Amino acid sequence: MTPGAERIYAVVRRIPRGRVATYGQVAQLAGMARQARQVGYALNRLPDDTDVPWHRVINARGEVSARAIPDDDRYQRILLSGEGVKFSRAGRIELNRYRWQTPTRSHREAP
Repeated sequence: MTPGAERIYAVVRRIPRGRVATYGQVAQLAGMARQARQVGYALNRLPDDTDVPWHRVINARGEVSARAIPDDDRYQRILLSGEGVKFSRAGRIELNRYRWQTPTRSHREAP
């Protein structure tokens, strides 16, 4: 496993139940800004019995991305729905409601 993949998996493990993050958001938090595709590649390499909640990562449009394996996108929707995430009729998640908000430090805080 590459160091980049390890950082990606560490970020994805922090996404709380019932929340989602975008590929770009995960890349940014993993110190890989502008490398959203690397997040997709890393998640695609996960074994079936993984503890990484890959299903909580969606695209920037608030949609589940199409998968190479038939019905994997439907499975992701089922997992997210089971966590209380609601989809619109168009198949989108309301990002301003379900996006994982990471804590940010105030400029006044000490490092």
